Amino acid sequence: MKLLCLDIPQPGASLEKYLPHMTDEARHAWQMYKGGIIRDIYFRQDRPGVAIIAECESVEAAKQALSEFPLAKAGLIDWEVIPLGPFLNWESLFASGNA
Repeated sequence: MKLLCLDIPQPGASLEKYLPHMTDEARHAWQMYKGGIIRDIYFRQDRPGVAIIAECESVEAAKQALSEFPLAKAGLIDWEVIPLGPFLNWESLFASGNA
């Protein structure tokens, strides 16, 4: 299952509180990438944070994996996990009268 994972800063979180965890955070992300869970990772442009495209068996499995990030363990972030599926509306573009 492909998932969009967006970090959610928790109340009281700040960049200063993140800093001691950032090396371990990057190391953990690299391990998840090598393990096939993280497929893509991006810095958000609307605020500090990341957007991850992940692959897991379920939303629950993704949430469990994401809870292992150092910032999550420190209570500084949580995650919104959105399941994604294939875009099946291509056929409507080629329906009679739309070609």
